[in-house]
Amino acid sequence: MSVKVEKLENSMAKLTVEVPAEELEKALDRAYNKTKNKLNVPGFRKGKAPRNIIEKMYGPEIFYEDAANDLVEREYEKAYDECGEDIVSSPEIEVVEIEKGKPFVFTATVALKPEIKLGKYKGVKIEKVETEVTDEEVDAAIEKERENSARTVAVDRPVKDKDLTVIDFEGFVDGKAFEGGKGENYPLTIGSGVFIPGFEEQLIGAKKGEEVEVKVTFPEDYQAEELKGKEAVFKCKVNEIKEKELPELDDEFASEVSEYDTFAEYKEATKKNLSEKKAEDAKTIKEDRVIEAIVEASEINIPEAMLETEKRQMVQDFAQRIQSQGLSMQQYAQFTGVTAESLLEQAGPSAEKRIKSRLVVENIVKAEKIEVTEEEYEKELERLSESYQMEIDKLKEMIAGNDKAVEQIKEDLAMQKAIDFVVSNAKEA
Repeated sequence: MSVKVEKLENSMAKLTVEVPAEELEKALDRAYNKTKNKLNVPGFRKGKAPRNIIEKMYGPEIFYEDAANDLVEREYEKAYDECGEDIVSSPEIEVVEIEKGKPFVFTATVALKPEIKLGKYKGVKIEKVETEVTDEEVDAAIEKERENSARTVAVDRPVKDKDLTVIDFEGFVDGKAFEGGKGENYPLTIGSGVFIPGFEEQLIGAKKGEEVEVKVTFPEDYQAEELKGKEAVFKCKVNEIKEKELPELDDEFASEVSEYDTFAEYKEATKKNLSEKKAEDAKTIKEDRVIEAIVEASEINIPEAMLETEKRQMVQDFAQRIQSQGLSMQQYAQFTGVTAESLLEQAGPSAEKRIKSRLVVENIVKAEKIEVTEEEYEKELERLSESYQMEIDKLKEMIAGNDKAVEQIKEDLAMQKAIDFVVSNAKEA
């Protein structure tokens, strides 16, 4: 395999990858073995026809697509490592040449990490971060704990706002049930805004065991094309109605939710904990404000492909979080009306901020020649082992020989040192 790099405008590059003809032949053979059982060839049992017979009957191009996909998947990673460029986007692939007996050639258009003009980063002025805890914040924290400690009790009355219900539902458009519109024993808190606007409010007043028709209109930007702007009727049955029963704010409550015997002690401890958390949060806020100020003072042009890759990664991370909560993205989209396109659009500003922040910190590391000592690296491994609840020797064993993992840990440490440096030099006004 050989790879040539052509630099393009706006921090883009085109990699031209040439794969030897013998590798294409192997890929065509793999494609044949993958496909042969699906083809009917007169005179042969399914899966027994030789490759040359199939190619004569259907043309040699029959295996080209699978072979090309196979080779791109195998060879792009090699080209990525060998080209020596700092690639920061997914590739846009184009097959240039595929023909039996000849080299396979494809191009990969990618974004490269852009060069930036770093602005002032020492003595940055930022707004002072407030760390004082107010009485209102203490009361709010206690009320939240009170909510968490509330019991749910079944009630024999019609549904009210904030009730916890369990419902069956099935949706119909023009009298026909639609895919994804049915659920059984679904837990729904009235007023949570989980369902389509207008749905939950129509359950208010329903009794346990009662069947209710809920009429809604799907938003014009709804993720399912066939449901956009359509009127729908949901046939619902209320199976359970529960409400929260809040405990009294007294010594008994304090002893149940904390290690303290009296409510006064518990309240004082809550204030102390909030103060400690606010101090920790203030550190993060201060870091963000300093980096934002440096980004504002710097000249940064992000390649569109780099931004698009970051947005897709953020949406993928979000999908994984949703799935960890037991909800598929399809279900989430069905209930909220959010589309994949709208999620990508929403991710845009955050993705741009993340990229610019990362770029300026990386450049500060270079400008200040920040390095990570072996002692700092060992301390970070200890921290990671505690975080993952893993013996440090086992962690070291896992990353032994994995140069990329070691490099990433050291890179993250260097970037944190750079952040600490600019924050310590910042001035609060």
